[in-house]
Amino acid sequence: LYKVLIRPILEYCCLVWSPVKPSDVKAIENVQRCFTKRLDGMKGLDYWARLQKLDLMSLQRRRQRYMLIHVWKTYHELVPNSADLIFQTNRLGVRAIPPPFPYWAEGKRANQLHASFGPRAAHLWNRLPAEVNLCESLGLFKAALGKFLSTFRDCPHTRGYPIVDSI
Repeated sequence: LYKVLIRPILEYCCLVWSPVKPSDVKAIENVQRCFTKRLDGMKGLDYWARLQKLDLMSLQRRRQRYMLIHVWKTYHELVPNSADLIFQTNRLGVRAIPPPFPYWAEGKRANQLHASFGPRAAHLWNRLPAEVNLCESLGLFKAALGKFLSTFRDCPHTRGYPIVDSI
């Protein structure tokens, strides 16, 4: 029920609005945290244990995964390069370079630009090993990405847990 009715609303167009502020991440993550707490057999388990037992990812991890899939599609020219990412191939695989910030971007504007899709997506993409980002088909990429992400603990930003960049 949750996967069909609630999660699609929380994830709709998440590449456009993906939150940056920890308080916003917590607020969205708390929807899933509260829902999973009410399921039978989940009483007494912390959020991470509930996610693991239900075979779910945190909403933050899912947004990061969507972002990486979108960058892969951009690299393979399946979607427009609206973030103006520049791709370079080297011994580490494919690297994404976001467009430079304009000279006038200072203070709050620079923070907003830094938190936008391009820089965030490039930062995540550049953390992927070559065996992941050099995959030639979307199915292989998703499988390799899932395997790679499973090596990191899914650390959602929720009340009582430290904020950690999970990938």
